[in-house]
This record gives sequence, C-alpha cells and structure tokens, in this order.
Amino acid sequence: MAEKRDYYEVLGVDKSASAEDIKKAYRKKAIQYHPDKNPGDKEAEEKFKEAAEAYDVLSDPQKRARYDQFGHAGMSGQGGFSGGGFSMEDIFSQFGDIFGGAFGGGFGSAFGSAFGGGSRSSSRRVARGSDIRIKVKLSLAEVVKGVEKTVKINKMVTCPDCHGKGAVSEADIKTCDHCHGTGVVTKIANTILGQMQTTSPCPYCGGEGKKITNPCRKCSGTGLVKSAEEITFKIPAGVQEGMQLTIQGKGNAARNGGVPGNLLVVIEEESPKEGGLQRDGNDLVYTLNLSFPDAVLGCSVEIPYIDSKLKIKVDPGTQPGKILKLRGKGIPEVNGYGCGDYLIYVQVYVPKKLDRKEKEIMESWRASSSFTPKS
Repeated sequence: MAEKRDYYEVLGVDKSASAEDIKKAYRKKAIQYHPDKNPGDKEAEEKFKEAAEAYDVLSDPQKRARYDQFGHAGMSGQGGFSGGGFSMEDIFSQFGDIFGGAFGGGFGSAFGSAFGGGSRSSSRRVARGSDIRIKVKLSLAEVVKGVEKTVKINKMVTCPDCHGKGAVSEADIKTCDHCHGTGVVTKIANTILGQMQTTSPCPYCGGEGKKITNPCRKCSGTGLVKSAEEITFKIPAGVQEGMQLTIQGKGNAARNGGVPGNLLVVIEEESPKEGGLQRDGNDLVYTLNLSFPDAVLGCSVEIPYIDSKLKIKVDPGTQPGKILKLRGKGIPEVNGYGCGDYLIYVQVYVPKKLDRKEKEIMESWRASSSFTPKS
C-alpha cells in the first residue's frame, strides 16, 4: 500500500494556513480534479478523493490538532474520510456546499451541466442526523488501562409507528407537484463561463421530492421521535483531557432513512488526589518522602501504582531532589507507540523538634566527617 501524503502537501498549504486558506486551496484542487472535468481519468479521481480526505481533517479544528500531533496514525478510527469507505457521493454530499458561492447552485450540478455529467444534478442529497456531544470523566487508572463505558442518552430515533415515513400510510405520501419528485429545481445562470445550468433544493418540499398529506400523530410527520438509548463503547488507554472520540452512527437519526449522526465523546480527567499519583504528559509522577535515616542507610519502600503497589529499593546516601525512574511504567501513547515513565521525586523529611537524647545524637553526627557536606 502506498504511503499517504502529508495533508498539507496535498492541498499545497503551509502548516500555519488559516481555515479560509485551507478552504480556498481545497476548492482549487477539487475543481482541477473533479471527475466531470476529467472523465475516465482514474488518477484525477484519486487526487480528487485525496484532496477531500485532506480537507475533511484540516477543516476540523479537533482533527487538525490531532493530525498535527500524531500524523496519519492519529487519524485511525476518528471517522470521516480518514476512516475509509467514503464514496464519491459522500464527498459531494459533505463538501458540495462550499462551492455554492462560486456557481450559485449544487457542486455536482455545476460540473454536470458544464462538462456533460448531469446525473448528479437530479439526485437528492442524503439527509444526515445531527451529532451528539457528551463528556465522560475518567480516573487515572482508566486512563492508563483503557476502559469500556456505557452511557444512557436521549436521542432522536426512527418513529416506531410510521417507521420513519412520517405518514400514516404510503398512500398519504404524494409526489411534489413543483419538482415532480426530484427534490430540486433547475435554473439557467449566466456566468463568466457562459450559460450554466444549476440546481437547488425545491422550496416547496424542502428537497425531499414529496409531501405528506396525513402525518403520523406520534412524530407529527417528521419520522423521528426522542428516545433513551444505552450505548457501550471502548476508550483506549492514553487519552488526555479534552480529547474527542467519535462513535460512528450513534448520534441522532436522520429523516427518510438518511445517515445517522455521530456520538462525540469528550474526555475529562478526574483531579488527582493530594499526595498521590499525578500525571505529567505520559509520565506518572509521585513524591516520595523519606526519613533521614532511610535516606542515609537506604531502604525498600512501597509506592502507589494505579490500583496496586510497587516495591522499590532506595540506595544508601540518596540525596533530596533525586529522581528515580521506572521506565515504561507510565501512561501508554494513545496510538500504541511506546509508554511514558514513572518518576519518583525524592524528598527527605527534616524534623523540627527533637528531644534531649536525639539532640545529643545529632551533635555527635555533626562532629563526624561523614556528615560534612562534600563539594
């Protein structure tokens, strides 16, 4: 399999490009490689799809930030074109509207009329349900190990009475008289390229090509009702505060059996307990307070670790401020490439009050050369 090109390279923009610059670059590439302009040219079609995939990621602030951090590996399972499986029709449906200002109508229709395609101009855009965004709070143990979560959400689902038709019966669904069931109206527009045939959604039926004369009482003709649903999904190890996971097809249902929206899961991390394990990037951090004798003589101590304990050895003469490192005992990279470390910051407890005997011992130590600081 050929290695994916850098998305910024595909669109011909710098990594500092603004959202508007990215949009303009995509318009230019899409016009250049549109299949209607390059009939039968497989290479042009692949470049058209490649540009659409790049725009899908770089036009979305969340996806773009993730791509900037992890590259193509960070796009795995994130939905959109990077997840694979999108057809040409999906590209037209999702991004066609950014060309409305240039051609005054649908993306496919403009090219269809200009270059002899025309087949897409009569097809209605597939409806898409809206996304649902929720927040899920994770403990440090869940972040380190990954977890399966089940949430209950209220969402729009297909009406059980009319099965999404919106009408009491099939006989109550009539073809729109204005667009004759196509869902679109056609106009001739004068452009700098000459006369061009464009299409737009029919204003009488909302682009659906039909009208309901006797709407379903349960859904009032929308074909959708609100219902509670339990959804179970897996959260990978290594996620961070603010990360967003996309659960495909688990958002609100769409009208007329269209494509359902997605469930967007925003990650929140529980605040660490005072004095316990804390997170620093992909490292785990713990402050170990040693007594003066333990620091001088060395010892074995137990330290907390996720939902268990670890036993470590402290060497004699360990100095305050020393950092002990347990390699690979931190938090996994979210994409499975490596793991952070467990860093133990050593502090030595110095008592503020001593009894008479303890002071005598300390005075004897003061006179010993072993306790004289060495430069």
